[in-house]
Amino acid sequence: MPFVGASLIPPTMRTPRLLYLIAPLALSSACDGTLLGPLGGGASATNVAYVLEPSGDPYRPAGVLVTWDPPSDNRVVTFDVLARNSTGSEWQLRATTTSVTFHDAGMPQLQYLVASMDENGNELGRSRAVTVDDRNRLAAPRALTSVTLNGGVELSWDDNAALGNPAQFALYRVYSSSYDASRSRCDERAWALEGTTVSSAFLARNLVNGVTRCFAVSAQSRDGHESAWSDARQDTPRWDAQAVVLDASDVRPQTAAFLFYDSVARRYGAVDALSRVDADLVLERHGDGTLWLRPARSAVEVGVFGSLPIPSLRSIDRAPAFGYGSGAVQAIAGWGYAVTVRQADGTHYGALRVSYVGRDALIIDWSYQGAAGNTELSRIP
Repeated sequence: MPFVGASLIPPTMRTPRLLYLIAPLALSSACDGTLLGPLGGGASATNVAYVLEPSGDPYRPAGVLVTWDPPSDNRVVTFDVLARNSTGSEWQLRATTTSVTFHDAGMPQLQYLVASMDENGNELGRSRAVTVDDRNRLAAPRALTSVTLNGGVELSWDDNAALGNPAQFALYRVYSSSYDASRSRCDERAWALEGTTVSSAFLARNLVNGVTRCFAVSAQSRDGHESAWSDARQDTPRWDAQAVVLDASDVRPQTAAFLFYDSVARRYGAVDALSRVDADLVLERHGDGTLWLRPARSAVEVGVFGSLPIPSLRSIDRAPAFGYGSGAVQAIAGWGYAVTVRQADGTHYGALRVSYVGRDALIIDWSYQGAAGNTELSRIP
């Protein structure tokens, strides 16, 4: 189930804002900060570090987790976490804790340090300051593409964020949203985290066929900075199946007809009898022994896809705009075919690839788009 983050902001709504004041040469580890306040030797916390909590808005994290190593001095019983929003501001107490971590919810401060306290509330030592360094933000992922699947979408993008700064790269965050068909755009209020991955590809599963969704990707650095999002991408899962056997009508008429959608049985990719008046295609044999796919009714047209065999059904990325007809096409192993089916709600698109042609039967792979007027069958260019 996608996790719905706090106030996820879609790419079209993001406005860059300078929210962190960056101290020159400040880094996210305690070793690189400046000494602030009295140091108590073994009484000072060390290795103060932070990790931001991404929110979906690259310029407004949900919070920050500050961590440190405890001092060796056994007089230390609590820690005061101090913070400030600029290098010239006074330090303010954010929390007192016995833990060696502190979660600061909301927009993080610019700098944090930890003061060690004894049982009487006396300060024994201070750590070095750690600065939330906005320069660690990675580049936005580029060139997001998608492959339309049955109940899912396969996403991929350029690995520019990781390759541009491999020392800082941690992972990619994948977001999705519903698609507002009435406005032909992604629903800006519905963005949610779909998942994370360290690779430049992601498989979104358990999606509803025929329902368009939007996707976008960001990159996260090791200290939790989230990049700007990629451009949004929309895709519509569709039905498909492999290795479906269709018999020649003169041999086995009871299994010679194919329906992309059987409205009676409410199932997709049905093989049925030649007598079905709502069949989409029929396999028939010509006098020379060749097998041909013929549209079974006037609402169906078929055309050969391209001018060469195709390696898989995925090669039929988008149904072509023309090239369909009411006549039969010869079924040749390795070749692809595109189909239009006119229904009450509009034109639907399907695709076939013949994987095997025998003497009396053939084997096909097929895909079918349940959204009327949508030509997505595999990949959106």
